[in-house]
Amino acid sequence: MIELDPHLNYAPEKTEHIHIMGICGTGMAALAGMLKDSGYTITGSDSQVYPPMSGFLAQLQIPVSSGYGKENLNPTPDLVIVGNVITRKNPEAIALSGLDIPYLSFPQALSHFFIKSRLSLVIAGTHGKTTTCSLLASSLYHAEKDPTFMIGGIVKEFGTNFRLGEGPYFVAEGDEYDTAFFDKESKFLHYQPQVAVITSIEFDHADIFKDLEAIKKAFRKFVALIPEDGLLIANFDDPNVVEIAKEARCAVQSYGLSDTYNWALGKTTTVDGRTEFAVLKDGSFWGELTVAMTGIHNCLNTLAVCALMNFIGTTRETMNKGFTAFKGVKRRQEVRGIVGGITVIDDFAHHPTAVRETLAALKAGYPGRRLIAVFEPRTNSSRRAIFQKDYVQAFRSADLVLLREPLPIPGFEDDLFSSATLAHDISYQFQLDASSFANTDEILMRLKQILQKGDVVAVLSNGGFDNIHERLLRQLQQS
Repeated sequence: MIELDPHLNYAPEKTEHIHIMGICGTGMAALAGMLKDSGYTITGSDSQVYPPMSGFLAQLQIPVSSGYGKENLNPTPDLVIVGNVITRKNPEAIALSGLDIPYLSFPQALSHFFIKSRLSLVIAGTHGKTTTCSLLASSLYHAEKDPTFMIGGIVKEFGTNFRLGEGPYFVAEGDEYDTAFFDKESKFLHYQPQVAVITSIEFDHADIFKDLEAIKKAFRKFVALIPEDGLLIANFDDPNVVEIAKEARCAVQSYGLSDTYNWALGKTTTVDGRTEFAVLKDGSFWGELTVAMTGIHNCLNTLAVCALMNFIGTTRETMNKGFTAFKGVKRRQEVRGIVGGITVIDDFAHHPTAVRETLAALKAGYPGRRLIAVFEPRTNSSRRAIFQKDYVQAFRSADLVLLREPLPIPGFEDDLFSSATLAHDISYQFQLDASSFANTDEILMRLKQILQKGDVVAVLSNGGFDNIHERLLRQLQQS
């Protein structure tokens, strides 16, 4: 079994050929693209080589081996980057342990090659990271700051989740998930934050964190990394964030709904998918902003970006130009199609809080229309009973709820989340029509029976959900 010491890792000064293990992950493929664009020769390996990442890597002319093995390390690369999906028992990792080849984890590599030479702007938090990161990157671009970024979703404006810029800023999505099998600390501890945002802190990732206190411990370490001349922008509506922010050695700017904070959200008005809102700074009216998104949570995300851009010297007019031009992120309230007056929306929400905020935003964004929530519990956390009761409140904004039963987690059969129980509890508490289904085919059949003109269907999952979005759109076109 492989035993690697992350403290021995280094990237050699003369690096030409880099091999990436687990290259087909969204972040790993983006890193491969960044390194390729930087002039390195890249090869990769993965157990599952299929679209869209297989096509993305083929366009970059990066050869990818299907399956793991010692042969993938021949010819010998100058450096190996080991993805989070790689386990100690992986045959290629075992082969690596017997060879004198330097290696890095994904966040170590990102830090070494791209972050350390730039001013690091890190967006962290249990929820809202991807949207907030994307809005910041887009706004910096429109402010002619030419940012570099790596984000966990496809930013529509750029058609990709990464960009190499010539400007001074690196925008990083600060993921609290663990780094690699040889480094169980959170990814964001490698990102050298100069300015950071914390949007929220809740219990999540039950597969790696024991409880909320374990997650707080990771965020404490993250906040301790911000230098004294840096800045922490913290959502003070969240008591967990307040607790952690008080330990910062740098300046802290608070944001949220109270006018006692440094930055506060004022009156909001939503029209045609855009939200206009007033901003208060230190209790006084500061100005009005417009963002091409709906929902209070997205206004708060925008407020955090506003505080950050103000700190680096951006004018209100310039930042608002970026906010109004923002085209959104794939899989974040993304309209996949409209057929016969029925709107099909795709969203990544899976944690109870994210589901609640997403559905509330859609209800506000599509007033007077019936909102049908279709949910697939797919993550290791959402498939466990730990959030069973929390999900009941999450669906209260929907008019009708369709739930897929989760796939089992080996070893946790007695602690499995039940969609049937959730459907019963939603129906009982809110008198909503809520049902559970064994598979996606049954959900599509039910949708065929009930959908009518004007309906909004929100499909919520952090996975592909058996391509339910396109299948539903085809089904509507044929009816």
